[in-house]
Amino acid sequence: MNQQVNDLREEGAELFSFLDTLKDDQWRLPTPFKGRTVNWVVQHLHDADRWAVHSVTDPDGFCEWRDGLDAAIPANPEPLEGRPLLDRWRSYFTQLCDALDTADPALRAPWFGPDMGIAMMATARQMETWAHGQDIYDLLHVQRRNSDRIRNVCHIGVRTFGWTFVNRGLETPSLTPYVRLESPSGAVWEWNDPSETDCVSGSAVEFAHVVTQGRNIAETDLNVVGDAATSWMAIAQCFAGPPEDPPPVGQRGW
Repeated sequence: MNQQVNDLREEGAELFSFLDTLKDDQWRLPTPFKGRTVNWVVQHLHDADRWAVHSVTDPDGFCEWRDGLDAAIPANPEPLEGRPLLDRWRSYFTQLCDALDTADPALRAPWFGPDMGIAMMATARQMETWAHGQDIYDLLHVQRRNSDRIRNVCHIGVRTFGWTFVNRGLETPSLTPYVRLESPSGAVWEWNDPSETDCVSGSAVEFAHVVTQGRNIAETDLNVVGDAATSWMAIAQCFAGPPEDPPPVGQRGW
């Protein structure tokens, strides 16, 4: 089994177990993510995983649907809320993991940004599952227990250094910062050439929060040194789509 797919499965299983404890009225509560409700957050994951299933199993059909040609993807299913929505999201999520497990390793799955290999598609879906899961943990003031599979989220955060600037029409710094993070288990993870003058170091979990825009860099204990690293951490964005700004200080966390 591809390790990234396995990590995705575990991420989804953990979030499902947490959401399964919610009371009916909690699904309508606004999360710290732009005031979007729990229902909205899970619907967002549901839709993306549904699209990803089609991207992996029918790439040509997905591209036709994405590009506004004859719809190859079946019409949106009837809207659901609460536990029925949770169960249907879980079904699509499981289909996606199974499809990624059996896909041709050479497949480049189309998406709304660049095409992705199987491992990167799994990592991208894990990143979003983890990040939006945090929206609900923050809402309910539940302390999350992170594992070392968060390395995948950190990796996509490092990989999108250049994208962060290009997406905003900004010049990408010529120097790529050194990143040195401590994992939940205490292991040390490193990316890029060692440097003491342009680097980011500290907690891997805090780094993941910043690159997914779940926390403002000012609310973390990350050590940020150098112009390139400082510019990056102020606007880091590891997800596709138009430029988004980090949350204001005090809006996220508890």
